[in-house]
Amino acid sequence: MASTIQIRVDDDLKIKSDKLFKDLGTDTNTAIRMFLTQALAVNGFPFEIKRRNANPYEALTEAELLGKLEKSREHAAQGMVKDADDVVRDMKEKYGL
Repeated sequence: MASTIQIRVDDDLKIKSDKLFKDLGTDTNTAIRMFLTQALAVNGFPFEIKRRNANPYEALTEAELLGKLEKSREHAAQGMVKDADDVVRDMKEKYGL
């Protein structure tokens, strides 16, 4: 006998995960079964769970932060810049904002 699990997820998350798993040669249902199987195998989450820092620069020392600022000034002087809308979109994708 097989049981059914139903979950609600954001449409965008479903679309992106379906595409990812298809690209990996599987489907979302199989990926979820793989997750559950691995959770049982390791007796917990099959990956590390961490709290995301609200501010990714919080962990930097003053010297490290100043170094990053200097590097960004050098990049700007060389014309290595990105449109602000592109940066915001990239951050939303990367950090799930």
